[in-house]
Amino acid sequence: MGHFWTLVTHLHSLAGPVVMLMYPLYASVVAIETTSKIDDEQWLAYWILYSFFTLMEMALNPVLAWIPLWYDIKLLLMAWLVLPQFRGAAFIYERFVREKLIKQYYGGNFVKDQYSSNEHLEKSKKGKHETH
Repeated sequence: MGHFWTLVTHLHSLAGPVVMLMYPLYASVVAIETTSKIDDEQWLAYWILYSFFTLMEMALNPVLAWIPLWYDIKLLLMAWLVLPQFRGAAFIYERFVREKLIKQYYGGNFVKDQYSSNEHLEKSKKGKHETH
């Protein structure tokens, strides 16, 4: 029985890097090579959220160390963000992050199309230069 728990503990320790790094790295490379924009958005959103989450975790580490199941909670959250069945990263980005960016940088006027948003950026830059 002791060997079984040792194996389970090692698998549990490997689950984090596999779920949070190895699979997303592989899927990101695959997404770059496809013509679909949907998978690109999923993985860009994942890396944005993963970076933010890691920075927040580093800052809050003294508090999080007191939560006994923190690693398991983090693993489940990251699995939800990563797994294509859920597309959690794209969901969080669409619902929360994009809204904040739109309000901050576009004043509520945001066009999803890249050409249009680049055009909007150019217009806003020209407007700033003209007023100064």
